[in-house]
Amino acid sequence: MKKGTSRKDRKEEAVRSGVMASERGYRWTVCAVIVLLIALCAAHMTDRPALSHPHRKTSVLKMDEAALSVVNEIENEMKLYVISDHCYQCLPQQLGVVPARPVSGTPTTVGFVVSTQHALTLLLNSTSANLEECNVHFHFGEQGNYSLWVKNLNEPSRVSCTMITDSEPINSYLPILFAFLVFAFLAALSTIWNTVKRLDVVTNLLIRLGSTVETERLINSELGTPNRLVNASTESIIPATTGRRLRSLDTFRGLSLVIMVFVNYGGGRYWFFRHESWNGLTVADLVFPWFVFIMGTSIGLSLSGSLRRGVKRTHLLWKIFWRSLQLFLIGVIIINPNYCQGPLSWDSLRIPGVLQRLGFTYLVVAVLDLAVAKDGLTNLSSETCWYSVHDVCLYWPAWLCVIVLEAIWLCLTFLLPVPDCPTGYLGPGGIGDFGQYQNCTGGAAGYIDRWLLGDHIYQTPSSRVIYQSVMPFDPEGVLGSINSILMAFLGLQAGKILLHYRDQYRQIITRFLIWGFILGIISAVLTKCSTNEGFIPVNKNLWSLSYVTTLSCFAFVALGFFYYMVDVKKWWSGAPFFYPGMNSILVYVGHEVFEEYFPFRWKMANNQSHAEHLAQNLLATSIWVFIAYLLYRKKIFWKI
Repeated sequence: MKKGTSRKDRKEEAVRSGVMASERGYRWTVCAVIVLLIALCAAHMTDRPALSHPHRKTSVLKMDEAALSVVNEIENEMKLYVISDHCYQCLPQQLGVVPARPVSGTPTTVGFVVSTQHALTLLLNSTSANLEECNVHFHFGEQGNYSLWVKNLNEPSRVSCTMITDSEPINSYLPILFAFLVFAFLAALSTIWNTVKRLDVVTNLLIRLGSTVETERLINSELGTPNRLVNASTESIIPATTGRRLRSLDTFRGLSLVIMVFVNYGGGRYWFFRHESWNGLTVADLVFPWFVFIMGTSIGLSLSGSLRRGVKRTHLLWKIFWRSLQLFLIGVIIINPNYCQGPLSWDSLRIPGVLQRLGFTYLVVAVLDLAVAKDGLTNLSSETCWYSVHDVCLYWPAWLCVIVLEAIWLCLTFLLPVPDCPTGYLGPGGIGDFGQYQNCTGGAAGYIDRWLLGDHIYQTPSSRVIYQSVMPFDPEGVLGSINSILMAFLGLQAGKILLHYRDQYRQIITRFLIWGFILGIISAVLTKCSTNEGFIPVNKNLWSLSYVTTLSCFAFVALGFFYYMVDVKKWWSGAPFFYPGMNSILVYVGHEVFEEYFPFRWKMANNQSHAEHLAQNLLATSIWVFIAYLLYRKKIFWKI
């Protein structure tokens, strides 16, 4: 080190030298994640089935199952029906028949297997009169053993039903707690290291250990080369004039992608890590809309930067079309795998999909933005009466187009006649709505897909699990694409806020929160703050309007949080989510293609253990994060 260097310069050099140690820290952190996640397998001992009750003759219990014995002490034959609390306006489903107790004989006992995912209502009806004898509401625990005793009270016409727990269920959520503690421990270690490396003693040590050549290489690797054209599908930057990269957007994108990979790999087989059967939200329902939202934000930042650098609009238009086509074709390929089964049959080809919708949405929103965006940002005086909303008013033609599209969605959804179905139907069909509309799954959305695409849509929708729907329905169908355009356009609005109020951190975060509040109010009105009773329920399968407004509300608030933490205060670098966010297409396509291959999947010792599934899925997800980190280090980015 040169003599006479100031203390401030020494600390800056130490921070730069510390980059190498920080990057090495991420290596051992990821390795530690892999080792500690494997330890989750030990938790499968908590998933051992409970001891069988002597009366039971049920098979070995699986995940999310419990054993129920119905002990009948009355001299009437009974039919057992069940209704899930999660099944809105559903018909009771018969589980079986409980024979009558023989005269002067012992009580009859019949064993059943019941679901433990949601609370159930058990109905016992007499076979002869088909009258309800008793009604029991109960939430069974996984691998638990229960007895339902049916007795006569003092009056012969009155029946008593009592639920007894014969053996306690396991706690199937302990693996989640264990995984949370593992990651919390690693986050704490990372925080401690980031604090320690800023101490003067550590600073001087890093200066002695760091070499000038290595430091310069790492600085260039971390900051990248200036004024380069960056693809919107891989990373996003504030236009070159500001000289800053918006890491928070890549961090948010990476977080969404990591959750998407985790839930696609199975999410430990927990129901709340799977898509909701119909109305409502689970963790799995959050990530795709967020990805669409972030794509819209990236469009605004990328196109604005390109126009300000003098790139011709015709060239940008061609790139938009070509990128959309690539996304669509890649999507068709990865959702129709046929690696070892001979030629792919057109009869079984699915056309809609995640990347296909991303490609179509990107095409529409990018063309809209390209049509209305200026070559340079319009600078308005803060004294202008409409300055506070100029980020909206300057793009009113695009807003008008989106409003027209949304009006089309509303008209088709609520006014299009669907054969043998009520107009404006938004239900799941099957046993929902008391079984009146079994073949009406999705209403107009499902009808349009089946009319346009025939059998080339998703054949096993999530509604079949609880509602027993039999009609094909595609959650990435044609009609829902209109609302995905709205979602991306709201993300584009977030990008406009970042552009027009750059370096005005308070203004940016305030506007994010205002947008989140407005969209939250709209969601509350549309849903009446309920799951099923609103005008337009939150529904991922339909990509309903309330679903878009709700998830956009969350996205504005989340992006504001990441922006404040990562780009304003710089309390967090965005790692490790920043890395998959920089290589989102590669990680998404890779995790789809290699899903069934080692080390992302292997044969389990007990495939009915939440702990083993959770360990496998978290490990697979962590491997993709590590792969993204290595690609980032090598400056390998898949750009479309």
